Amino acid sequence: MSDASMPEATELVAGYRDKSISPVEATQAALDAIEAYDDAVNAFVLVDPEGALAAAKESEARWHAGEPLGPGDGVPTSIKDIFLTRGWPTLRGSALVDTAGPWDEDAPCVARLRETGAVILGKTTTPEYAWKGVTDSIAFGPTGNPWNPATTAGGSSGGSAAAVGLGMGPWSVGTDGGGSVRIPAGFTGTVALKPTFGLIPHYPPSPFGTLAHSGPMTRTVRDTAALMDVITGFDARDWAAMPTPTRSFLDGLDTGVAGLRIGFSPDLGYVYNDPDVDAAVRAAVAALAEAGAIVDEVDPGFSDPVDAFHVLWFSGEAKVLEPYGSLAELTGRADPGLLRTAAAGSRCSASDYLDAMAVRMRLGQLMGRFHQDYDVLITPTLPLPAFPVGQDVPDGSPSPDWTSWTPYTYPFNMTQQPALSVPCGFTAAGLPVGLQIVAARHADATVLRVGQAYQSVTDWHRRTPTLMTQEDIS
Repeated sequence: MSDASMPEATELVAGYRDKSISPVEATQAALDAIEAYDDAVNAFVLVDPEGALAAAKESEARWHAGEPLGPGDGVPTSIKDIFLTRGWPTLRGSALVDTAGPWDEDAPCVARLRETGAVILGKTTTPEYAWKGVTDSIAFGPTGNPWNPATTAGGSSGGSAAAVGLGMGPWSVGTDGGGSVRIPAGFTGTVALKPTFGLIPHYPPSPFGTLAHSGPMTRTVRDTAALMDVITGFDARDWAAMPTPTRSFLDGLDTGVAGLRIGFSPDLGYVYNDPDVDAAVRAAVAALAEAGAIVDEVDPGFSDPVDAFHVLWFSGEAKVLEPYGSLAELTGRADPGLLRTAAAGSRCSASDYLDAMAVRMRLGQLMGRFHQDYDVLITPTLPLPAFPVGQDVPDGSPSPDWTSWTPYTYPFNMTQQPALSVPCGFTAAGLPVGLQIVAARHADATVLRVGQAYQSVTDWHRRTPTLMTQEDIS
C-alpha cells in the first residue's frame, strides 16, 4: 500500500475484517507518508513510529481473532497538540509550557480512540494555544499547505489538515474555537466538522469557554461520520457533555438531499469573495439543486459579530497567558500577535463580556428562526484561497487580526451550530476552495447528509495534492 493510495478509514476497517489489508500495512504507509512529506509541510510535532507499529500489531492480532475493540480498531490517527495524551507532552504550540508534565491523562476524544483500538501516530502542529487561523509558532515553526507548501495550511488545526491531506493517516482530531478545523479544511481540500457544542466532550475546559469545540478531520464525509461514532459520547469530566448518541452518524448518510431546503448565502450580506471562490461555491450549490435540493439565495440577516467575538476570544487569550506573568515579561517568548490581542482582552470588563454574550444569544435566536425555514445554510468556508505561509493575514490586509479573513466561520462558534467544510473546487492557481454547510443545533446528521450528497456527485475530495505528485520533494 502506498501513501498516495491510503484508503478511507471505513475502507481500511472493511479490509481488516476480510483480511485483505493489515493494520500494520496501513500504519507503515502512514509513517512512510510522514517520512516523505512532513519535512515539506511540518504537520507533526511528535511522531512515535515504534509505538504506532506495536499498536498496529496488536490490532492485527485482534482482527485475526475476530475480536476488534471497536469500529476504529487499527485506523492510523493523529491528535492535535492541544489535547492531553497520556505519556506524551501536550505543549499547545507554546514554548511556555513545562515539558516535564506530568502527562498522565487523556482528553476524552483520545480516551475514546484508545478504547476503539485506533493507532495513534503522534501529535500535530498548532499555533500557540490555538489562538489564530494559521498554524505557526515560535516553538515549532510554520505549517505549509499540501497543494503548495509556500502557502499556509490554515489553522489552528493546520497540522491535522496537512496530515490527512497527505495520507499521514485517514483520521485526525482538531479543535475549533472560531473556525480552526474548517479553515484548514477549506485551504487544504479536506473535510472537517465543527459539531454541535458538547457532542464531543472536551477536557480540560478551554480558556475560550463555550466557543471551543473538538472536531473530526478527514478526507471524506463518510470518514468524518465514522470518526464521530468513535469520539462522541458522554464524559463526566465535561460539565457540558451531551448524552452518548443512540444512532450511528453513518445511518442515513446516503439518503440524499431531495426535498431538503437550502438557504444559500454567497456573502452573508457583508463579505467580498475572491471570484474563483464565488464561482466554485455557486457551482457546488447548483450541483445540490440538481440532486433535488430546494435552493433559495438568501442571507440569514445578521451583521458581522466580529467585535463581540473579539471580546470573548481576546479575553480567553488573556486568561491563557495569565499564569506565565505579565504580558510585558512574555515579549520574545510568545507570539507577538497573541500578546497584542491578549492585551486587548485584558482591558475588557465584565460588562463588555456580558454585552458580547448578549450579541451571541441574539445571533443564536436569529439562526434558530432561520432553520425553521431552511434545513441548512450554505456559504463559502473562506472568502479567499490560502496565502503565503508564516503570515497571520494575507498581503495588503487592512487588519492585523485573523478574523478579518475568516468571516464565515466564527459566527457559528458563537451559536454552537454544527458546521461542515467540504472541498468544492480549485482556484486558477490550483488552490482548494471550501464549501461550508451549517445546520441547526443538534442537526449534525443533516450537515453530514448534505456533505455526503455533494461528495457522491463530485470528486474534488479525491484529487491528489500537488506535493504528492512531485517526483522529487527534496
